[in-house]
Formats: sequence, structure tokens, C-alpha cells
Amino acid sequence: MTIAEHHPEHALALLLIDVINDFDFPGAEGLIAEASRAAPRIAALAQRARQIGAPVIYVNDNFGHWRSDFHATVARCSAPQRPGAALVQRLAPTLSDFFVLKPMHSGFFHTPLELLLDELGSQVLVLCGFATNSCVAFTAHDAHMRGFSLVVPEDTTAANTPALCTAALQHLTTTVHADTRNSEALRLEELIVRARENGGRRAPGKGSLLPQQGLQLTQRRHH
Repeated sequence: MTIAEHHPEHALALLLIDVINDFDFPGAEGLIAEASRAAPRIAALAQRARQIGAPVIYVNDNFGHWRSDFHATVARCSAPQRPGAALVQRLAPTLSDFFVLKPMHSGFFHTPLELLLDELGSQVLVLCGFATNSCVAFTAHDAHMRGFSLVVPEDTTAANTPALCTAALQHLTTTVHADTRNSEALRLEELIVRARENGGRRAPGKGSLLPQQGLQLTQRRHH
């Protein structure tokens, strides 16, 4: 039985990157504070995606627990003694969501993520999560090289400081042509229409389904 038999194909997929997190590392306090501000927007956007039938995929680090699975990771990170327990509990997955465990920064590195997205018919990826300048950025670059169009809503991601987050978003806008509008301004249905108008194709190395703010920004800098 294929994935499509369990979940109908959909042009858009929402990737939640490392939102299930134990935040057990030096200097995590800043990231927890910034992530807590982003969490309500992430939760709201995930609910919007589920309502239109778009797959929600948790792309999560295994934190070196090689005998663990995703459910064990959720349980461990949401335990009351964990620094980010409240945040993890707020962003906990539903039964309809997918998950992919990753060993390194990118969600594509040695994982079945690309196979899953192909099975789901995904063309536009909306990336949320932590940290903007690390795992989100690595995943965005790998997705761009595979021809996916990218959205990284500025209010659904966080880094250790606001400055780091802003710099990373500017970098993604320029390099992979990511649409970084805030989540409230984002119209998921419009992204789906653009994908359909493109004939369901992925264009390697081009974020061709989204407004080209990155190209416009680059052009303005050269004038």
C-alpha cells in the first residue's frame, strides 16, 4: 500500500523542523525564548494546513538517540523536567501527521524525506521551526537543489537571537528565493494554485512557483 492511499496527493507540504526539541545544550535559553514567541504562529499555520488537507511533516533530529523513535522523542522532550516542555506540548503532532528523523542538520541528509514528498506529490514546501540559521537553512538549501519552491514565514521560525534569525531569512530570500512573508499574510490556497498552473512540475534549482522577491532584492542591490 502506498503513502498516497493513506493520504491524498497535495501540492503543498508543511515541514516542522526540530520543533520537538529538548533544548538541552549550552545557551539554549535564548532559543527557547525566541521559539516560544514563534510557537503560537506555528501551531496556527499547522492547523490551517491540516484543514485544507496538506500534509504536516515533523522533520526532527534524533538527538543521538539511535535506539529511539519519534514517539519516544516526543515523550522525552515533553517531560516536565525538560527546558522546552511547554513549547513541545503546544506543538505536539496529531495522528494524521508524518514524521522523519534526521541525523544531521538537513532534513534531506540520509533520510526518506524526498521519497515521502515525491509520494505525496509535494511541490511547495513551507518550512517552520528552529533554528533559522541552522537546520531550517540547511533543509531549505537542500530542498531548493531538489527543485522545490520554498516558503519560510518569518514569524514561524527562530534562532538564538532576533538578529541571527533576520540575517538567515535575508540569506534564504536571496539565495533560494524563499517567500518569507509572515504566516498571517500567507495564502496557502494561492500557493497551491500556482503549483497547479505550473503543471505539477518541480524545476531543479529554481524556486519558480513563488513571488521572486529575492531576485528583485538582488537586482535592486546591483543598481
